[in-house]
Amino acid sequence: MNREGASPSPAAAPAGGHRPVLLDEAVDALVTRPDGIYVDGTFGRGGHSRAVLARLAGGGRLIAFDRDPEAVAEGRRIADPRFAIIHASFAALRPELAALGISQVHGLLLDVGVSSPQLDDPTRGFSFRHDALLDMRMDTSGGETAAAFLARADEREIAEVIREYGEERFAVPIAKALVARRAGGAPVERTGELAALVARVVKTREPGQDPATRTFQALRIHVNAELDALAQALNDSLELLAPGARLVVISFHSLEDRIVKTFIARESRDVPDRRAPFAPPRPLRLRAIARVKPGAAEIAANPRARSAVMRVAERTAVPAARPA
Repeated sequence: MNREGASPSPAAAPAGGHRPVLLDEAVDALVTRPDGIYVDGTFGRGGHSRAVLARLAGGGRLIAFDRDPEAVAEGRRIADPRFAIIHASFAALRPELAALGISQVHGLLLDVGVSSPQLDDPTRGFSFRHDALLDMRMDTSGGETAAAFLARADEREIAEVIREYGEERFAVPIAKALVARRAGGAPVERTGELAALVARVVKTREPGQDPATRTFQALRIHVNAELDALAQALNDSLELLAPGARLVVISFHSLEDRIVKTFIARESRDVPDRRAPFAPPRPLRLRAIARVKPGAAEIAANPRARSAVMRVAERTAVPAARPA
């Protein structure tokens, strides 16, 4: 049953019946007024977007973003005048929304990282469980593939990416092996080749974790500039969110969550200007609301939910200007 204020004609169900992680918790935290303007920065297959639309009244509006052409095609199946989808990264929130005449919104949702449909599609090259071309681009319409990066980068750059974005202690020997293979005339071009190379180099790993897990994560984050996009969207949220609006971010590994946690903590406290120690401190701009983890039932139904963390913050009221 739809909640009060819901659209009389609910949107079509998402392809494949995929249910996003922390679906109810995220929408409960996000939607504080049914006539508001909301942004889903990562449409995926539309689970969160459809749940948000079910909460909105006729005057509400939802703008979704995704850089994956397949996700955008799925979004265009939603025949709802309150909904629009934009083929762009959430790093472009402000200019894309400005083009629609939107300067402020009442909630922003970011479900960060690779989606289950992307992982499960053998042709996308995100997973070592399927042998495929080593692509890893979220936006397949342009940009450099993971294979292209490994074909041109030097050993130092490859090692830095794997160490920084994969937190991989064997980053240097993995990079050496990749460059040596390339020098021998057989550059790594497929997921199976990369997984096998890493398995030969990495002799120890946490129980239950494939040796290639951290390397695949690192290359994916680098190819898609995921952490830079997240930092840009968080900074832009301070200008986009109306007073009382909610920021809801779901992340799946420590690198993402650390950025979100640090951002909310920084903007949730008064910060004095060290250059002007007697000036009043900068007013806090966010209020931390919650940190939520999936429950046991959700983890049992979807093991990928195990590492998810949702953080919620609320935009504080903009203080009035002081009289001259």
